[in-house]
Amino acid sequence: MSQLTRPEFEEDARKRIYAYVERHGIVDIDDVADQVDADEEAFTHHLSMLKRDGYLEERGGTLRVELDVGEADRYESDGLSFAIRPAQQTDLSGILGVMRRVAEEERYIVAQNVAELVDYEGALLRHSTVESRVFFVATVDDDVVGWLHFDVPELEKLRHTAELTVGVLEEYRRRGIGSRLMDHGLGWAERAGYRKVYNSLPSTNRSAIQFLVDHGWETEAIRRDHYRMSDGFVDEVMMATRF
Repeated sequence: MSQLTRPEFEEDARKRIYAYVERHGIVDIDDVADQVDADEEAFTHHLSMLKRDGYLEERGGTLRVELDVGEADRYESDGLSFAIRPAQQTDLSGILGVMRRVAEEERYIVAQNVAELVDYEGALLRHSTVESRVFFVATVDDDVVGWLHFDVPELEKLRHTAELTVGVLEEYRRRGIGSRLMDHGLGWAERAGYRKVYNSLPSTNRSAIQFLVDHGWETEAIRRDHYRMSDGFVDEVMMATRF
């Protein structure tokens, strides 16, 4: 498996169809047809080519971006069954709920920012000529209880890097879910050819920093007084792992 292939289109109409779906997450086919300047026959042809080439996926009359980032894995820990799998657009509300609960303590500013951006855009997965965004989720009885996400720049000089956030609801911690998420996500990133994954945390988030250290991450830099918290300024710890 190689890095996410930069979307490239021979036909401008094909590019417009893909861009509309990519911006909106899940879209009715009829809505896309109304927004794209192409007659019915041309639209049907271009849509067929986008599905054939693995850019778009059709489900029940709707379209979404198709990203091949692996399959689901299932685990058992202390009597708890959970799955780790690639996220889908339908996981949007569940992921936002988990991210916001984890970020409530003012200890994960980057994750809070990602949640606000995803909510504003309304699209969970992104894959464009500018950036790509991939999510993995941990689920218990189909409910999202944890996430791991990558932001990948498309700029050639940075395409070997990816920014990561990861978190698990407090009531599901210390069950191995976070470690499974990390292993699953980093395994995909390494197979996909990325060479460096990084993350930034407030220095007050000691448990998350220790979690990364336990998984082989190293501190690259500290930015003094980078975050303004309710109880004053806090340093940012910039961490990374390499393959």
